[in-house]
Amino acid sequence: MKIEKPFANRHVARLIASLAAIFLLFTVSPAPTFAAQETTTETWRALREEALAFEHGEGVPRDLKKAAALYCQGAKAGDSEALYSLGWIHMNGRGVPRNDGLAAYFFKLAADQGHEPSRKMLPIVGQPVTEVPECLNEKNAVSEGLTHETEWVFTSEKQRHLAELISRLAPEYGVMPRLAFAVAHTESHLNPQALSPKNAQGLMQLIPDTSARFNVKKPFDPEQNVRGGLAYLRWLLAYFKGNVALVAAAYNAGEGAVNRHLGIPPYAETRNYVQRILAVFPQREHPFNPAITEPSPNLPQIDRHMARSRP
Repeated sequence: MKIEKPFANRHVARLIASLAAIFLLFTVSPAPTFAAQETTTETWRALREEALAFEHGEGVPRDLKKAAALYCQGAKAGDSEALYSLGWIHMNGRGVPRNDGLAAYFFKLAADQGHEPSRKMLPIVGQPVTEVPECLNEKNAVSEGLTHETEWVFTSEKQRHLAELISRLAPEYGVMPRLAFAVAHTESHLNPQALSPKNAQGLMQLIPDTSARFNVKKPFDPEQNVRGGLAYLRWLLAYFKGNVALVAAAYNAGEGAVNRHLGIPPYAETRNYVQRILAVFPQREHPFNPAITEPSPNLPQIDRHMARSRP
């Protein structure tokens, strides 16, 4: 017997507002700016509401495939509510063949982020599938939009497999695969044996202190290194409340330097690094989990300083 998902009626006006918010999400800015802290949460809420409208046919023709695709966009960012909705769709066979293994996969990702309703669903659906669902697999999308950057072309099948590893692991940490890939490629050009003069190691170029901080025992093991880098990105996203430019600057120069300089440090290497990340991942804000860490106490000063520096 299928379980009916609770649904409250909504108005077409809400859908229009949702579409406007989603348009803002995908607007590309040529340089980093600092939007209101609530923007990301509201945008992903709007994305879910649009998906819900298509799922139930309120104000728009019912389109379960469109709904699933919209939920998937949120799931790729690690949005626990979107993951839960995908689990529900597959558990109940809403527009897709019923698949408890797939449902369990989505529920588990959300439960790992502390989503209690998903945790309660796990005993019902059983064991998750072991392969990454097509929805989350960016195998073909990982280099999408990068063709103008010849340096991003994969030079070997090994590099492609490493990119797929990053895409598979990133959602577990609530990090968009494209951001994780941008960092890994900028750091090491997808070389798992990379070693910098400052002793930064592996794919994500972790210095020994960062490896110790995030429990990486073997920094030249690709999966351990990627997990360490993703854990650090997740922490930075929470610390700087999803501000991608600050996160990139901190990954390169350290969060202490960003705090001291009240924004992107005036180092040529760091400023170039931030621009390279933003060229591949142009979103200004990224969803974050506030339970990971308290935000930087300097954020209000950073916002004011950056606002004054803006042309």
